[in-house]
Amino acid sequence: MSESPTIRLQHCLDRLQAGDTSARKELLNSACERLGQLTRTMLRDYRRLKRWEETDDVLQNALMRLYRALDKVTPATLRDFYRLAALQIRRELIDLARHYYGPEGGGGKHQSVCTESTSSDSHSPPYDQAGMTQSPDRLAVWGEFHEQVNALPEEEREVFDMLWYQGLSHSEAAELLGVATKTVQRRWHAACRRLHAALGGELPGI
Repeated sequence: MSESPTIRLQHCLDRLQAGDTSARKELLNSACERLGQLTRTMLRDYRRLKRWEETDDVLQNALMRLYRALDKVTPATLRDFYRLAALQIRRELIDLARHYYGPEGGGGKHQSVCTESTSSDSHSPPYDQAGMTQSPDRLAVWGEFHEQVNALPEEEREVFDMLWYQGLSHSEAAELLGVATKTVQRRWHAACRRLHAALGGELPGI
């Protein structure tokens, strides 16, 4: 019987901790599918970037960041590994948003044509509707949003990563963290309040 992806990934982490550097590449290859899903989830907030960057491009650059990061730090658990991975994807998206839509970026000089029908948009959640995320100023808001997530206290950032980026439920996050669901809810609300204050009331998608 073949081992589960979770067990295989943990074995890679164990080997990496034991000094087997070859496990680093195997770890990324084994986690590539889930990291691709995580990248697609995070890229939904940057739809206009797709004029220049596809999900696979963002993922490839983020994996390179993660590969270099794993040379300096070895996550003890898969929970720590996915936190590190989400951080690298978030940093890649922030840099892309700055590159294309910052003061010197060319993104604001180009109009991206949305190929999706307005009727389908009307059934999408607020953060995924074209009118909400197509303008350069909205992209700037998203870039600042992800930067402020990076600045959250560790416990709040961890919960925010799990709920917002990885799409876990409160109960799933609580089980993974070994805490009560109410604790997860408290940290989530604290993170949202902190982000709301830091962004001057701009909380895209929340």
